[in-house]
Amino acid sequence: MRNAKKVILEVAEDFEKMTGRKYGFFEEYKTEDAELVIVCMNSTAGTTKFVVDNLREKGIKAGLLKIRMYRPFPAEEIAKALSNAKAVAVLDKSDSLNGAGGALFTDVTSAMFTNNIHVPTVNYVYGIGGRDTTAYEIEGVYNDLAEIAKTGKAENPYRYFGVRREK
Repeated sequence: MRNAKKVILEVAEDFEKMTGRKYGFFEEYKTEDAELVIVCMNSTAGTTKFVVDNLREKGIKAGLLKIRMYRPFPAEEIAKALSNAKAVAVLDKSDSLNGAGGALFTDVTSAMFTNNIHVPTVNYVYGIGGRDTTAYEIEGVYNDLAEIAKTGKAENPYRYFGVRREK
């Protein structure tokens, strides 16, 4: 599996030569100076990019790390990409029976820990039951990250958004 990463990058390089499109293990969107970073996969990244652009217009240093390759997990590369953030949120489309957060969250936090990167990180489970994810909800995650960045503490690392609440 460790050798697969090298092969995947070689194939990606060939694909770029043929098409002009570059793909790596993940896409970094406005992360070069980002203080608040969301890590997610798939179509949620499009909504997140929209929110990042809006927050950047307001002077908020928001960014996105969109995972493209999940296995083998690019642990060292992800840890390095997140190393300068002040707070990170990992979005998972499903909860896990492990009691320690969603699958992507546990992989990202493991990657950061084993690479000695210590950034307050929280997990959000969303989209349960096929619910749509809105820009308003994503902006709420960035608002939470801003508070975490101020204090340096993530009091409750396991969170949800977009779920029905009993009245």
